[in-house]
Amino acid sequence: MLYDVVVVGGGTAGCAAAYMSGKLGLKTLLIEKNIHLGGTITSGLVIPVMKSGNNQINTEFRTKLINELHDLGGQTTYQDNPAWFNPELTKIALDNLMHEANVDVFFDTHIIAVKIEDRNIKKIKLSKEILSVSTEEIDMDKKKLSVSIEAKYVVDSTGNCEIGKISNCRFLEKDKEFQPVTLRFMMGGIDLDVFSKWLEEYDPDRSVTTIERKNGHVHLSTAYTWDKDRKWALDPLFQDAVKKKILKRYDTNYFQIFTVPGMHGTIAFNCPRIIDYNNSLEIQSISRALIIARQNIYRYLKFCRAYFPGFEKAYISNIADMLGVRVSRRIRGKYIYTIDDLKSGKKFEHPVVISDYPVDVHSNKKNSSTLKTYKEYQLPIETLMSADIDNLFVAGRCLSADYMAQGALRVQSSCFSMGEAVAKYIHQQLTK
Repeated sequence: MLYDVVVVGGGTAGCAAAYMSGKLGLKTLLIEKNIHLGGTITSGLVIPVMKSGNNQINTEFRTKLINELHDLGGQTTYQDNPAWFNPELTKIALDNLMHEANVDVFFDTHIIAVKIEDRNIKKIKLSKEILSVSTEEIDMDKKKLSVSIEAKYVVDSTGNCEIGKISNCRFLEKDKEFQPVTLRFMMGGIDLDVFSKWLEEYDPDRSVTTIERKNGHVHLSTAYTWDKDRKWALDPLFQDAVKKKILKRYDTNYFQIFTVPGMHGTIAFNCPRIIDYNNSLEIQSISRALIIARQNIYRYLKFCRAYFPGFEKAYISNIADMLGVRVSRRIRGKYIYTIDDLKSGKKFEHPVVISDYPVDVHSNKKNSSTLKTYKEYQLPIETLMSADIDNLFVAGRCLSADYMAQGALRVQSSCFSMGEAVAKYIHQQLTK
C-alpha cells in the first residue's frame, strides 16, 4: 500500500504531523508502538503543555486538541494556559481527531527495517500481521509476520529518531550530553479543598505556588528543588522528612505537582527526577532508572501523607508507562540550529516554530541546571530535514539542534508546531 506520508511515532509531534497531513488531503499512515496515541501526554503523564509565547505559529492542531478535550470534559484553562489536559481523555480525543482527518493508524506496531534507494526511503517493513493490507514479504522461517509499506515521505517522530537510526543517518549527540529522566505519576484520594487552603497560606510566593478555584473545582501547582537559587517554602518539610528517613536526600532534587482536569481529588507529580542512569539509549541504564523511580514514588506517597493536609487517604493511582526523556539522539539536518541562533533571535525564510520558551536544561548536580529566558526566537524547516535521506523529516526532540538549543525546543508546544509544519511543507512539495 502506498502512502503520501507515513508518520512513525504517535506522540505530540507525530499526531500533529499526521492530523495535518490528513486534513490537507494526503493519504496518511500513523504508526505507533503503544496501544494509544499521545506519547508524553498520555504514556508519560506530562501535563500541562507549557506556554511558549504569544506569537506561536502552526498551532491549528493544538487548538483542535484543546477544543476536542474541552468537549470531552478533559481540558481546563489555568494560569491563562488552555492546554491543561486529562491524559486518559487525551487518548480518546486523539483517536477522534485522527478519524476526522482520515488518518490510518496502526497500533502496537514496530518498524524492523527500511529499504533505501537513491537517498530515499522507499519501503518501511513492519513487524505486524496486516494480511488485509498486503501479503508481501511474509517470512515464515523467522516465525514473524511482516509487511512492507511504501511511502513518498516519512516523518520520524519517535523521540529517539529510530527511523533515522536504522536508515544510517548521522547524528549530533555527544558523550555525556544527557539530562536526568523523570517518571511521572499520579495520586488520588486527595481532599483538594483542605490541601489548597493549607498550601495557599503556607506558601505566599505566587511565582511558585498558584491556586485558582473555578466552578467549584480547585486548580493548583507548586514546586521545590534542592537548588538554592530561591527560598522554597516546602524546604523545611523535605529536610525534616530526610532527617526522619521518610525520604532520601536523593529524593529532594526535584518536586513539582499539578491538578488534573476532570480528575477530582487527583494530583499529578512531575517527579521523581532520576539523577543517575540517564543514558536513554542504553537498556540497562533505563531499566535501572525505572526501578529506582518506582521506589522513589512510594517514598513520595509516605511523605505526602505525613506532611500535606488532605493527603491522609491518598494513594498511587497511576505510574507513567514511559520515562520522561529530555534529550537523546538528535539528527544531523540540512541546518544545525545553535544556541547562538536562539540567543540572537535569528530570522529564517521558512520558520516552523516561533517561541520564547526558556533554555531549560536539567542537571544531575545541585545548583547546575539551566533555566534562562531569551527574546523570541525562530526555528527553520531545514532543522527537520535529514541531511542524508531526502524524503525523511523529523519532528520533536530529535531535531537538528545543538544540546543547549534543544533544551528550549523540546517542549510539547514546539513539538506540535514542528509536526504541523512538516505536514504543510510536504503538502507543498506534493502539490507543486
